[in-house]
Amino acid sequence: MRVRALELTDFRCYHRVEVSFTAGLTAIVGENGQGKTNLLEAIGWLAGLGSFRGASDDALIRTGADSAVLRATIDAEDGREQLIEAELHRVGRNRVQVNRQRVHRMRDLLGVVHVTVFSPDDLELVKGGPSLRRRWIDEALLQRHPRHDALRTDLERILKQRNALLRSVPGRLDADAAFTLDVWDQKLSGIGSRLRAAREDLLEELRPALTDAYAAVANRAVDTDAIYEASWNGSLEAALAAARDHDVRRGVSTIGPHRDEIVLTIDGRPARTHASQGEQRSLALALRLAADRVVRTGAGTSPVLLLDDVFSELDPGRAAALLDALPDAQRLLTTASGLPASATPERVLTIADGTVSVAGGDAVPGEGA
Repeated sequence: MRVRALELTDFRCYHRVEVSFTAGLTAIVGENGQGKTNLLEAIGWLAGLGSFRGASDDALIRTGADSAVLRATIDAEDGREQLIEAELHRVGRNRVQVNRQRVHRMRDLLGVVHVTVFSPDDLELVKGGPSLRRRWIDEALLQRHPRHDALRTDLERILKQRNALLRSVPGRLDADAAFTLDVWDQKLSGIGSRLRAAREDLLEELRPALTDAYAAVANRAVDTDAIYEASWNGSLEAALAAARDHDVRRGVSTIGPHRDEIVLTIDGRPARTHASQGEQRSLALALRLAADRVVRTGAGTSPVLLLDDVFSELDPGRAAALLDALPDAQRLLTTASGLPASATPERVLTIADGTVSVAGGDAVPGEGA
């Protein structure tokens, strides 16, 4: 898979910009705040229907504009050319087209573009809270099995309704509220159990790749693991019933896959509390590499690698090891601090004052902020 060209209108800092990428390594260089990451973010949005930086769609629309347009030309795995277009609106629903045909359900776009994102914030996958690790496994699950997006969206809807009900009762349930809560518990039990099983299956598939990736990045072989710790034992429906009084008092759902944890270990010790920062960085990179490998081998696709300023936080040894560990695929790399010595880009795009220029060539048409 390859993103051949990208065109943005009123996206982030860009009024309009067009760029093209090589099939190998394209380096995007420039000072901070010039819009390098915005190019990768647009590709990431087309892959996952959301910003990998956690921004809302409204924040992606340029100040003063009512909508933004993202347009990408993709060379698919089977050699076909695909044109993907998305319109993001401040008011009203977003619109997506594939080859000029409107996609009526946004989730139908999932699986058309596959990406693996590396960023300096990945260290928080190891050091941060459980929600970040849940997001990591769910993103990998979505790329490995796009059909599981329905589990995620159904879970969010059920939790929203269940929590609204819990907040609406004054610390105790009447008969009507108890009946309604029974209904939501049954729905949550079904969806939650299926999502837990899917996560656990994917972690089992990821483990060998995680160990290999860590050894490649850290240049030493150690035992690494990712252990799923659910917030309940046995039946989820029974656990919800046992926690009902507690949930009513707190006004929130305290049991379910939204409260589960993934414990990362190095040599049998929790990496979050016992690993050095260098070990934590290596493990964070290994998590991304392992997920990428599973998608490649399991889903039979070749994700585009988006490397957002990751080398600024790595020592030369780890930077070289990461480059060596990357699969043979399209790689788009941003940097404000220079390229690693072993990086040999096929194209260098320089961004300055809202203009994108190709090294040794002319400026790419476009207007910045």
